Amino acid sequence: MGPAHLDRLLSEHGAALVLYARGWTRWPDDAVQEAFVELVRQSQTPDDPVAWLYAVVRRRAISAARSESRRQKRQAIAARRQEADSQGDRWFVHSPEAKMDADEAVGRLKRLPLEMREVVVARIWGNLSFDAIGQLTGTSSSTAHRRYIQALKQLQKSLQVDTES
Repeated sequence: MGPAHLDRLLSEHGAALVLYARGWTRWPDDAVQEAFVELVRQSQTPDDPVAWLYAVVRRRAISAARSESRRQKRQAIAARRQEADSQGDRWFVHSPEAKMDADEAVGRLKRLPLEMREVVVARIWGNLSFDAIGQLTGTSSSTAHRRYIQALKQLQKSLQVDTES
């Protein structure tokens, strides 16, 4: 796979892949970058590079989320130990990191269950077929389609509720 083809894949699908990874991790750019690096390292170009990228981004993002969860648990344990050891003397105050505000569309997508959100992102921004989405999520294409339709209905309902308020 040549640099021009990689450039095209990144420019056409990079933002959608980041949005897709955001469903699992706070560092979606890392998952996308790792997927592209892995694509470059492939001895043979996958039959459907876009679907392949979505699958790798999904695995990387889930893995990153697990790692972050383990790190946070270790830090919480260490903070409690530090607090107990210091007998009231606080060496630091732990405060959760401030989250960046996302645009309204991302906010609405986040309200959807993960199964629906990933289908919507893969379909709309990834332009993947329902067959490809089914393979990506380990479901049938009809299940992927059903989740997509349900998600669109929920999004439409949330828009109606906001306009009525």
